[in-house]
Amino acid sequence: MADRRQGTGSDGGSVPGPPEARGQGVHDTLRLAVVVGALGVVFGDIGTSPIYTLQTVFNPSDPHPVPVSTQNVYGVVSLVFWSVTVIVTVTYVLLAMRADNDGEGGIMALITLVRQWSSQRSRRAAVVLAALGIFGASLFFGDSMITPAISVLSAVEGLKVVQPSLGSGVVPITAVIIVILFLVQRRGTAAVGRVFGPVMIAWFTVIGACGVSGIVDHPAILRALSPSYALSFLFGHFGTAFFALAAVVLAVTGAEALYADMGHFGRRAITRAWMLLVFPACILSYLGQGALILDNPDNISSPFFLLVPHWGRWPMVLLATAATVIASQAVITGAYSVTSQAAQLGYLPRLRIAHTSESTIGQIYVPWINWLLMVSVLTLVFAFRSSAALAFAFGMAVTGTITITTLLFFYVARAKWGTPVWLVATGASVLLFVDLLFVAANLTKLVHGAWLPLLIGLTAFTVMTTWQRGRELVTAERARHEGPLPEFVDQLRSGATPALQVPGTAVFLNRGKETAPLAMRANVEHNHVRHEHVVIFSLQTEPVPRVPAEERLVVDALGYADDGIIHVTARFGYMETPDVPGTLAMLDPAETEGDLRLDQASYFLSKIELRRGRTRTMAPWRKRLFIATSYITADAAEYFGLPRDRTVIMGSHIEV
Repeated sequence: MADRRQGTGSDGGSVPGPPEARGQGVHDTLRLAVVVGALGVVFGDIGTSPIYTLQTVFNPSDPHPVPVSTQNVYGVVSLVFWSVTVIVTVTYVLLAMRADNDGEGGIMALITLVRQWSSQRSRRAAVVLAALGIFGASLFFGDSMITPAISVLSAVEGLKVVQPSLGSGVVPITAVIIVILFLVQRRGTAAVGRVFGPVMIAWFTVIGACGVSGIVDHPAILRALSPSYALSFLFGHFGTAFFALAAVVLAVTGAEALYADMGHFGRRAITRAWMLLVFPACILSYLGQGALILDNPDNISSPFFLLVPHWGRWPMVLLATAATVIASQAVITGAYSVTSQAAQLGYLPRLRIAHTSESTIGQIYVPWINWLLMVSVLTLVFAFRSSAALAFAFGMAVTGTITITTLLFFYVARAKWGTPVWLVATGASVLLFVDLLFVAANLTKLVHGAWLPLLIGLTAFTVMTTWQRGRELVTAERARHEGPLPEFVDQLRSGATPALQVPGTAVFLNRGKETAPLAMRANVEHNHVRHEHVVIFSLQTEPVPRVPAEERLVVDALGYADDGIIHVTARFGYMETPDVPGTLAMLDPAETEGDLRLDQASYFLSKIELRRGRTRTMAPWRKRLFIATSYITADAAEYFGLPRDRTVIMGSHIEV
């Protein structure tokens, strides 16, 4: 018998080793590929923070400038290091990323966990926390507008270091890059995504190496890694350090992406990429820049690019531009994802969503959001004109989201895992103290630009909560118009509601099985006909990312097994886009009371026209906002994947 460990085949040729060894090799290759993918998508934002963080801290035009001195440089670099350690490594990597919703992360996942694990006694607290979570998601939209503007601007500003005469071209070049970035979104990130990882690996390797060169020239900067420098600067020079925190927070921008993209790459891959490459490279860059400023205080004008040797500055500008485009791509994709999840959970209207990858779940394109973001980003670029001016606005969105994430995490830790109260109280107190300190520091920049993300967040929050409330009112009023479904089926069977039975299959989309579809009731009452086979189809969005195929469908005969009328409930996760014909094809013919002949079926939709009523259900301005928001609702036939030539739309109106 041949020794399998030898790996020699019958033809004398060499074959791979034992199956377990081959499996381990494949597993290691796949694991490395996932880590590289995570580097290309997750870390673009936080990985480009070294371009502008220290430059902003020591910006002489800041309303509360930090004087350049040896003590202050050590203190600021130490604050940056420990802020990144506490907020990113501890809050997100070690804690928040353990609170996943079936593998998915992000603030929307935390909201669903809060809903799931809130007891009756803590229902009010859960509602308040969920509202806070929605506000955190709203702040993310502000982040999605500011990140592309500040990131690309900061990279293109490197031209002023390489060739000062090109300074006037920074804004136009930035605008062109941003327009191109948004124009290619509809093509998806699958093709370009394959090069994102290697580009970011090159980026982190280069900025780490440049940081080392600065440290070699001034090795004493390594003492800033001691927490004593951060604490002595913060408490010994609180007046200066407090205002510096508003810029130090730029070092942690993009931390939410680690958590939000967990469903795509997994906690382990993101953790490894952060601990083994991203974190060390960023810290080395900050240390190198600190050493450069100590060597010559004039280097505060652009310490990141001045750290690079003269011969390498042009390539660095190009590499930085590529890295910031990747950072922008990540946050734009995040905005699509948050929008899709919010719509599935009922906080936004149904929007047209295009899937840009046949193999990767979650790669989507939302046209309405894309063009809104493009106009917003271009407006910010032309209004602020520099990364330093935008930096005042950037921190507010970041600190708000981080604080809300910390709060929701500790609620989930207590409610879901039963973590002892003393441990929750201790951990929450320490981390929330740090978070709120950053929030307070950024509030001092309110009149200098910090109002912008708050305004964007409040606007998005108002739209989302108004839509949720209006949707509840419309649902209740619609239920009153529709009437009970069991009673309607009984009337059809008894002949109390006369209707001629015609051949074929009709599929009526409805909200549930408690009420009769408006389109079906209108068809019977006005046309006096019903189809031989009737499927009342309801979609149910579950508070999980995806629902397994075997748990997708529930069929109900509605009391009679021979009348040809059935109700089908299709369960989808909030990360999924429903496909009605494809879902119906999964039905077992034994459950459908006959052959449905779906290739010839007709689909019926109820189109509701909203009108502003006199009842005091909402403030008049909220009614107008709700009705205005309804106009961006995607075409239902397209959204549900219905065949256009076999879809019938029947109208009705409801007052709110």
